Order: sequence, then structure tokens, then C-alpha cells
Amino acid sequence: MEMGRPLCCLTAFYFLLTLFSFDTEAGIVGVNYGMVGNNLPPPSQVVALLKSRSITRLHLFFPNHDALQALQNSGIEVILGTLNQDLQSLGSDPSFAKSWVNTNLVPYSKTIRFRCISAGNEVIPGDLAAYVFPAMENLKAALNAAEQQLAYNIPVSTSMSTSILGLSYPPSRGEFSGDVISVMRSIAGFLAANGSPLLVNVYPYFAYVSNQKQIPLSYALFNGTNVVVKDGELEYRNLFDAMTDAVYSALEKVGGASVRIVVSESGWPSKDENGGAASIANARMYNNNLIAHVSGASGTPRRPGNSTESYVFAIFNENLKPPGTEQNFGLFYPNMTEVYPIDFAY
Repeated sequence: MEMGRPLCCLTAFYFLLTLFSFDTEAGIVGVNYGMVGNNLPPPSQVVALLKSRSITRLHLFFPNHDALQALQNSGIEVILGTLNQDLQSLGSDPSFAKSWVNTNLVPYSKTIRFRCISAGNEVIPGDLAAYVFPAMENLKAALNAAEQQLAYNIPVSTSMSTSILGLSYPPSRGEFSGDVISVMRSIAGFLAANGSPLLVNVYPYFAYVSNQKQIPLSYALFNGTNVVVKDGELEYRNLFDAMTDAVYSALEKVGGASVRIVVSESGWPSKDENGGAASIANARMYNNNLIAHVSGASGTPRRPGNSTESYVFAIFNENLKPPGTEQNFGLFYPNMTEVYPIDFAY
């Protein structure tokens, strides 16, 4: 339906406000909207659920148009991903990137605030890694071409796991592994030149379960006050900050010292087969502590004074994922009842 002039003016004014408060506004924690399930509620109900819980940011892994329709005029800001299988076309064919932008962004850009576009998710290292940087370049060029239709700048990035690190301990020695350093240098240069963040999936849970003898559970859950890792003058009381700062250190080594990290995924499963590490109690503790921690202005020891924009994985338990851990990261069951209480109102 065509908007009348007064509503258009109000919408434009709203976007001008959000443009200037982009990095400092409240509600810095969002959620990941995974859809790997056959029993999930329709997007319109999901958006209503998010609004009822004061959740104002969302990571959508691919441009699902039912979800985008439901998000219009909701006030929920979106990181939008591309499908991994589209990376080769996005990277090799500028016209494909232009079509992607015109189909998935332009029709919604005046009713949804897009915080960032992610060219793929966790494909570095891997067979698709070589397409990520050219895909980012082509998407940026397509966004520039559509600038007048979009009316505001949309950063381009990519989302990756901490497996890109060849060394992560102590955090100051963090560096990218040899097989990804070339592509990461190109990506870091692009992000620095365009003022875009790097999207990183940070999961203390997986680090903890792989090394329970040396990593205290309280350190992984944000539940301790003692310094566990002293790295020169920097002190670490939680594993999340240590993992994030290891990536910052790696970025500094490839010319990305100015690049900001957005934690595009983090969470803790409520059930699995790892000796009780995953439980409702631990998941509740981790995610509530995560929200409280990143909502403050303390930042990380290596990047103090700035909140760390972060996205909790995920809204729902997803029954078509591999059995066990992967099916049990949800904050809510598919019937929209909560798995455990969680507070986003910071």
C-alpha cells in the first residue's frame, strides 16, 4: 500500500534520527532468527513476540520475504545475510549483486533499518572463502548504485567463527591462521576503508566443552569476579572478552586496527550430551549475563569504553538441525513459551 506524504515524512525523520544515533542507542543486544524447523510460528507472530520482549535488533540469515514483510514498520533493526550458495554468483557477477540489492533491500529500506549486510556465514576457511571479498565489493558497489533509493548507508561485512584464528591465547597473541590470512587481510582492508564492522560468532560454550580441565565454568558463564587470564596489563574475568579480543589482535596484525567487532552470534545450549555443561540453568545464566555485560559501556579489556553489539543465538529451538546440542540453543520453544526467563530490557 502506498504511504501518504505525512507518514513518509515521519519515516524519513525517524531514519535521520537513527542514522545519527546508530552506534550509541539503547538495546544493543539482538537475537538470531533461525528457521531450520518445521514447527515454527509465522513471522508475524515472531515479530510480535520480539516486540513484547523489548528486542529491537535481529540477525536474519537470509532474505526471507515473509519475515521482511512482517518486520516492516516494527522498529526492529536487521542484520541481513546472504545465502552461502549465492556467494559465488555475488562475487563473480556484479549484475547478480545489483539484482540482490534491488530485490531484497530496496523494497524494504524505508520501513526497515538495515544495520548491515553479511556476505555469507562461516565460510572462512572453506571452499567458498575466495568469493567472500569480491562478493562484499560487488554488494557495496550495488548499494552505492542504489544510494538514492536507500536513503542511508548500509555497511557490508561477513560473518565468521573464531576458527579463523590460528592462535588465540593469550588474547594479545591472537592471529589468523595461515590458510586464511590473505583473504582476511583483504577483508580487513575493505572494512577499515568503509567503516564497517566485522561480524564474529563467539561461543565460549564450545571452547569450554573442548577444554574443561583448563577453563573454569564460571569463566565461561560470566559468573566469576577473579582474574583468570592476565595478559600484560590486561586482565580477563570472562572467556567472551578473551575470545573477542583475540580477534581484535588478529585484525590489528593485518591492518584492521580501526575495525569494530559485532558479535553476530553467541549463546549457550539448554540440553546436550556433554556431561551437564549444557543445561537450562547454565543457558539462563550465560545469556542473561551476556546481555548485562555487553549492554554496559565497559567494552573488552582491549577495546574499553564501548558496548559490544551482540546477537543471542537463537530465538527458537530448531528441530531440523542435527540432534543434540544444535537443536537446543533457543530462548523459546516453537509454541513461543520461554525455555527460561531472560531479560533484554537493559
